[in-house]
Amino acid sequence: MKTNSSSNSSGGLKLNYKRTFIIGFAFFGILLLWQVYDSWCPTMLTELFKEAFHTTEEKDVQYLVGIMMAIDNLAALIMLPIFGRLSDKTHTKMGKRMPYILVGTFCCAVAFPFIPLLFHYHNLIGTIVMMAVVVFFAMMYRNPAVALMPDITPKPLRSKANGIINIMGYIGGAFATVVGLIFSFSQYLGTKDDKNLYWFGRTANIWLVEGPFLVASVLMVISALVLFFTVKENKIAEEVKADMELGEKLAAVEDSVENEEEKPMTKANRTMLLLILAAEFLWFMSDNAVGTFMGNYTIYFLGCEHSSSLINTIVGGVGSVVGFLVGGILAGKIGRKWTIFSGLGLSILATIVWIICSYTVPPITSAGFNVFPIYLYVVWFVKGFGMSLVHVNSFPMVVELCSSKKIGKFTGFYYASSMAAQTITPCLLGVILLPQFKLDFSFLPIYSIICLSCSILVFSFVKNIKPDSKNIKKGLAALDVED
Repeated sequence: MKTNSSSNSSGGLKLNYKRTFIIGFAFFGILLLWQVYDSWCPTMLTELFKEAFHTTEEKDVQYLVGIMMAIDNLAALIMLPIFGRLSDKTHTKMGKRMPYILVGTFCCAVAFPFIPLLFHYHNLIGTIVMMAVVVFFAMMYRNPAVALMPDITPKPLRSKANGIINIMGYIGGAFATVVGLIFSFSQYLGTKDDKNLYWFGRTANIWLVEGPFLVASVLMVISALVLFFTVKENKIAEEVKADMELGEKLAAVEDSVENEEEKPMTKANRTMLLLILAAEFLWFMSDNAVGTFMGNYTIYFLGCEHSSSLINTIVGGVGSVVGFLVGGILAGKIGRKWTIFSGLGLSILATIVWIICSYTVPPITSAGFNVFPIYLYVVWFVKGFGMSLVHVNSFPMVVELCSSKKIGKFTGFYYASSMAAQTITPCLLGVILLPQFKLDFSFLPIYSIICLSCSILVFSFVKNIKPDSKNIKKGLAALDVED
């Protein structure tokens, strides 16, 4: 009888690519949401705070923008572990993750378009409240959606599977970016010189800001429905049970977690977990600072159109997709540690180039705007490639250290670390950019490289454990996916 199992008669493991791509629709919705959120919300908040405090200087309000973006992440820091543990203990006919994915996605999709609507009518409090509502429901489904992959994928195959999941996510991010280019936000902001258009807003073209959010909501709902109708959690979990047991035996850990129930982690595994989470915290300090303030860096420091930043995001996404394709393969050859180490090294190198060029390459002006620097496209491609090597392997390293009964809990640990960084870094950088410190957005890459350097230092203490690959199918055999 045929099943969806990833094993074969000889006991080898192979990844079910078709099913993994479908599971990736969950991550498609996640990155789609966050790409739109991170691209537009900091600039919206900047304009609303400037209006509220009657200032024309964006530097005066960046600390408030950072605090608002950080509060969202602080809420996520609390909620992600909660929803992870709840989903671990949930048992329904739909499965343990699917109820959270469906409810969170649909509520998010309904609330999301109200953010630009409230911004359009200059409602600062309403915009902030709606951002908080979106974050709450996004956190409801984010942890369960991410935990779904390791639930039904044997441990040695999770880096490859995570690469596919992340590619699907970046396709979602690319959708958001392309839509943002179509609905050019800079054109909307360009109306601010005419007070009748901007300050009252009712006659400005609302679709320039509403469009990306509406499209994102529709695609999020579609991705959730595809997942619901094609992935039967309970059925698949039963079919891959033997593979999951074999995966436990092949896990890249110092001490086995097989048959672990409520026993405490061994000292070696706990040390490895803490080092990974500490390094992750630091690289997200870097990554989120750049992601949060790059739009403002482009508009207010470089003097370029916002669409240039969106194109740059696409370039970085292409580099990330390439990294996701090779990250799992590379980890199988040199181990996850050295793959992540290489990715961090490449990101540091790209940021050094960014710093040097930002001080030595003069701006070029055209049609009233500065031309977006070509070197930043190269930097973003290399940086995207490097960080994808990091992300594709770090999450599997964390869930490698737990049994199948605690995947949601350990997924919560992973996201708690990243969200802690994303809570602190916008506030910290926003304060650093206050006028009294006499720094401007040129400090952004310097801040980034400091955090990356600390991260690679911490991660160097993580032990490199290569998985036993003798029972993992390779080449054409690995593509033999049964329906």
